[in-house]
Amino acid sequence: MERDSELYVIKAAALPESLRKTVQAKELLQQQKAATVNEAVRRVGLSRSVFYKYRDSIFPFHERSRGKTITLGLVLADKPGVLSGVLESVARAGGNVLTINQDLPAHGTAKVSLSIRTGDLRTGIEALVRKLAMAAGVQQVQILAQE
Repeated sequence: MERDSELYVIKAAALPESLRKTVQAKELLQQQKAATVNEAVRRVGLSRSVFYKYRDSIFPFHERSRGKTITLGLVLADKPGVLSGVLESVARAGGNVLTINQDLPAHGTAKVSLSIRTGDLRTGIEALVRKLAMAAGVQQVQILAQE
């Protein structure tokens, strides 16, 4: 694989300001909160040349995951209804659960992996992960894979 076609997942806080502002400008354009590139870059404090340099190289994680399969790893409390609540949250967000794998509970917790088709997701993957992480009985959520 050529180096310039490799993809990485990086937390936003680790990105240089110019890349974060490029994403912000793209979001303004996508959400029609800015009518032109000039307006979008002016509002976020970015030069047009920097925007054009990076616009095709950076995107929010959810943008690339749309219509894909995401595998989440969760650690759940070994209590009735916890997994059911997670599955209900995924369904309400528009995710289609393809597989569920659960280890036998040990020490009051169970490890679960969920493969979810994201094509009809009404929210971003990050928002779904945050929502699941705050659910009762959910101790940990992480993205394990994306296809």
